[in-house]
Amino acid sequence: MTLTVLFCVDPLHPRRVDPHFSREAAAVRDHYGEIALIDHEVLQRGDVDGAVRAVPSDLGPVWYRGWMLTGEEYAAIAATLKQRGTVLLTHPDDYRRAHELPGWHDTFAGLTPHSVWRPLGTGEDPGDLTELGELVRSLRGGPGMVKDYVKSCKHEWDEACFVPDVKNLARLHDVASKMVALRGDQLAGGLVVREFEEYDGAGEARVWWVDGEPVLVGPHPDSPGVEPDPDMDGVAPAVRALGCRFITTDLARRTDGAWRVVEVGDGQVSDLPSSVDAMDLYAHLPVPD
Repeated sequence: MTLTVLFCVDPLHPRRVDPHFSREAAAVRDHYGEIALIDHEVLQRGDVDGAVRAVPSDLGPVWYRGWMLTGEEYAAIAATLKQRGTVLLTHPDDYRRAHELPGWHDTFAGLTPHSVWRPLGTGEDPGDLTELGELVRSLRGGPGMVKDYVKSCKHEWDEACFVPDVKNLARLHDVASKMVALRGDQLAGGLVVREFEEYDGAGEARVWWVDGEPVLVGPHPDSPGVEPDPDMDGVAPAVRALGCRFITTDLARRTDGAWRVVEVGDGQVSDLPSSVDAMDLYAHLPVPD
């Protein structure tokens, strides 16, 4: 069968791929694959049928490469496409497991900073001091960071991300509240509090895994000029245990020399650094029989 990939449409030119993914779409075509377009903006407005209207029927198994979707959005897209004869190769349960920290955290225990979490809705208070105290009970005292299930507000580090001491509940509440406010209706899942680790500052590696094997090792998009060489021996068993077909792991070297898992992500929505040849990724995406 042919490699088929769904990309997000350019909002200004509905017959074109979003410019952010145009070089990837070209790589698929160069690999003798096919592409189809979904409308991410229409999906965000809740019109699932409209979002996939341009996808031809009966495409069979496909990969998605595009902007982040919530777990609910991805499941809705998957169900609607399936009715039209098109099946996403990443199951909705696997998408959520890799995309949201509560889905992957325990599988990577010992390889990633210890974290706790609680669900929150848009604009909801992170909890009173007693509730926050219970939440962080298992964390060691000292610095930490807050985020939602998917993203942090790292560009507002002092106001909405970093906490000098997670046991200082008043400060934790202030930082968490600011994060929730800044994320607004984009808040994913709820509140996460992670123990803070000091890294060596050399930049992160992004490792792309397909069916449990590392197929591409490159820099993180935030540091595209870095040429990392991470130790993946300890990470590979956890990736395989997670059981998702297409994921990424962001790795950084702690100041004691240990390589640590900073984040796990679904490979369909992880950004590909501009310094990486897209063909190096798409040549490794399996084509169903």
